[in-house]
Amino acid sequence: MSVLQRLRERFWFLPAVMCVGAFVLAESLIALDRLLADRWPGWGGSVLYRVGESGSRDLLGAIGTSALAVAGTTFSITMAVLALTSSSYGPRLVRNFMADRGNQAVLGVFVSTFLYALLVLRSVRALGDPSDAGDVFVPHLAVNVAVVLAVLNVAMLVYFIHHISDSIQISTLAGGVRAELRRVVDRMFPAELGHDESETNSPVSGLPEDLDDGEPVTAGGSGYVRSIRDETLMAAAREHDVLVALLVHPGRYVLDDTIVARVHPARSGTDEVMAAIRRAIQIAGYRSPHQDVQFAVQQLTEMAVRAMSSGVNDPYTAINAIDDLSAGLAVLASRPRPSASRFDDDGVLRVHAPAVELVEVVGPVIDAMRWNAGESPPVMLATLNLVERVGRQECPTELTDHLKVQVGLLRDTFAAAGHAEHDVVRFEARADEVLETLAHR
Repeated sequence: MSVLQRLRERFWFLPAVMCVGAFVLAESLIALDRLLADRWPGWGGSVLYRVGESGSRDLLGAIGTSALAVAGTTFSITMAVLALTSSSYGPRLVRNFMADRGNQAVLGVFVSTFLYALLVLRSVRALGDPSDAGDVFVPHLAVNVAVVLAVLNVAMLVYFIHHISDSIQISTLAGGVRAELRRVVDRMFPAELGHDESETNSPVSGLPEDLDDGEPVTAGGSGYVRSIRDETLMAAAREHDVLVALLVHPGRYVLDDTIVARVHPARSGTDEVMAAIRRAIQIAGYRSPHQDVQFAVQQLTEMAVRAMSSGVNDPYTAINAIDDLSAGLAVLASRPRPSASRFDDDGVLRVHAPAVELVEVVGPVIDAMRWNAGESPPVMLATLNLVERVGRQECPTELTDHLKVQVGLLRDTFAAAGHAEHDVVRFEARADEVLETLAHR
């Protein structure tokens, strides 16, 4: 995950960029006004609105004050929406609001308009000795642009009301997470790291028999493995002529002494090699869906689980989240598994990085529904639909076997929940249909 990608998720980044743009625009227009002074072309007087020194000061003051006041109001509304979303759908969705371009743009327009008006207002001053009642410089072009920005502020306020109302709807929230899940699946399956064995033309050797006996590389810090810089890892392995066997994947929580990789051959893990590997493995106090498939899945799972809590009891929200999960997991199950062995351009094995197992991604979703939604027939039926949609894909045998076991567990949970016999018979019939689908894969 690059620095620019991390900055794009910061709530302050776009407003800061827009404020810099406002500063440049204000100074440029003021300089242009000074350059032209009274040499405006004939049509300039009919295009520019001239209100004089006092009128310009009042106009710029009103624009700046109102822009800052509305910026504070929109920020307060955003914080209220964040609190509502965090309590209703899960605190991990707050990151989506902070990274939302619409919210960032609205705040940026208001704050940058205030800064622009303040800078232009500062330039309205007397020429020569301030004690003399001489000429006064008024940047008419810059003042007229401030009026245009004020009109833009009104449009952005209307947009913000619509955007914030739409962003808290469950369909919008779940749809955004579903799109995020699809992006991380496209990014990580297959992974782009060197060349796999099928792409190499030169003879290559297999993995060393003592793969678990290489020089250990510890994490050097506590937190989540947020991302792994593939190119940095491959470059380090090639530069030092070693094989790096990764033992963690994005989303794993590690401690200072957790072994995250092993270097082969043994005793080749110098301090320089270990430092290069640690730089490639980014550890942070929070997870990111950039490379972490499980985290993207977890957000939708948490949404479904919270909807089934006794305080909410909203099965339709849970069904919506399960349907979105099935869309992403079906794509994931249909993708070919990336090779764990990665070779450089010379056909030398440099990195061994197993991808996360599909069972580790799909299994917790079904478990969560079984543990929390056993008393809700609609949600349990939606879970069976998820199993069927995933099982229809060309998925590995171990995942198909796991799905069959999960169908049996779902059936036992539903039967033990004390539902009416009619509902139990209906659920049993649907479970048999799903098992039949899995049997033909």
